[in-house]
Amino acid sequence: MPFEFRSLMFGIVILLAVFFILADISEVEEENRNHGGTRTFYLPSYLSKSNRTVVVEPDPTQRAIVGGSNPPPPSCSTEATSVEWTFNRTLSNLIRKNILKFLDAERDISILKGTLKPGDVIHYIFDRQSTTNISDNLYRLLPQVSPMKNQHHKRCAIVGNSGILLNSSCGREIDSHDFVIRCNLAPVEEFAADVGRRTSLVTMNPSVVQRAFQDLSSELWRERFLQRLRGLSGSVLWIPAFMAKGGEERVEWAVRLILQHTINVRTAFPSLRLLHAVRGYWLTNKVLIKRPTTGLLMYTLATRFCEEIHLYGFWPFARDSQGNLVKYHYYDTLTYEYTSRASPHTMPLEFRTLRSLHSQGALRLHVGACTPRE
Repeated sequence: MPFEFRSLMFGIVILLAVFFILADISEVEEENRNHGGTRTFYLPSYLSKSNRTVVVEPDPTQRAIVGGSNPPPPSCSTEATSVEWTFNRTLSNLIRKNILKFLDAERDISILKGTLKPGDVIHYIFDRQSTTNISDNLYRLLPQVSPMKNQHHKRCAIVGNSGILLNSSCGREIDSHDFVIRCNLAPVEEFAADVGRRTSLVTMNPSVVQRAFQDLSSELWRERFLQRLRGLSGSVLWIPAFMAKGGEERVEWAVRLILQHTINVRTAFPSLRLLHAVRGYWLTNKVLIKRPTTGLLMYTLATRFCEEIHLYGFWPFARDSQGNLVKYHYYDTLTYEYTSRASPHTMPLEFRTLRSLHSQGALRLHVGACTPRE
């Protein structure tokens, strides 16, 4: 093939690529204008080459404490807002398309049986010098196929664990979604009016076994753990078993109990590339996180199989917009320093990023009380 012809074909391909990129940008900007939005969020890397910037509002709790006269952060339930939230399908689809350049949640949500075998050595993601072995029990719980294979849901709820949920009356609204994601095996029954009961997928960091169930050190704590698992009724239990050294015994204890008691859950163990892929997506889009929180991780994954995503219980501040104290978790007395340099997470930055996406209609962030249903 002559060099000149190859050059011509290459030039045509480049022009077509530029055309489709500009069409994507134009379509999103048009829909953003229809939403009345003025804030811009970095999406694919080609947007970051322009002079656009991420515009985020200051810490809403500081506005409430210092100024007092500014309006509270947008509520997506019963509190009045000046602009009604409208789903921006074009922007949501564009985010999904660009996340797929970094990871595919259907594939990366779990290691599958056959990709590993009992005895295989795994290097921990955050401690590459340390290793663990795939136990026979853990191997038995690896899924044959992705637990999210071919799944698509119209409306999904991701429920964080902030105390902002207390007295919110959001339980029925959360349960009305087609798919409900919860974090770190948080209790629901005694808080159902505020957080709901339905669970489609729930995460369980190994540290939860120690913190919430006292390392299963007695029959009482083992039974409490089993009772929580039984309440999942066939849901996906997502266990990040290979993140950091120190949790291998707790994972094995949990896995053994699931097998011994034939607990009806679909276990999933995230791929070894997942966390770095998620972090890479956000860093590429100028969101300078250290390590994604479980909430941001779940939102990133949910874009793959959820059309419209609603977030509840995301509030990384010690006080609400009226200056009232807010518990770190709605269900315990654990405290947390949100802005500590020692923390592996950058929660306030994540929240402001999600709030910017809310303002553009890509997701809906619920931070107020919900309307009681008749």
